Amino acid sequence: MNKGDIINEVAKVVATKKQAKAAVDCFIETISNALEDKEAVTLVGFGTFKTVDRQKRQGKNPRTGKTITIPAKTAPKFVPGKSLKERVK
Repeated sequence: MNKGDIINEVAKVVATKKQAKAAVDCFIETISNALEDKEAVTLVGFGTFKTVDRQKRQGKNPRTGKTITIPAKTAPKFVPGKSLKERVK
């Protein structure tokens, strides 16, 4: 399933496909903005979107085998909720 498929599903509930696209875009933008501000977004029963800080670490270039330093960064993470885990079993 991709973004277009999600828009089509939302369009079945709202009046038009244009409104569905606006709703999906707003949902994605809201979550993205919250993660950018390092806020967690919890959707009860579905899961939590949050950010995690990764420390710098040593790695190897697979082509040359040379040791390289992988810089520290902040990455997005999704933790599924209990209801979602139970549905996917």
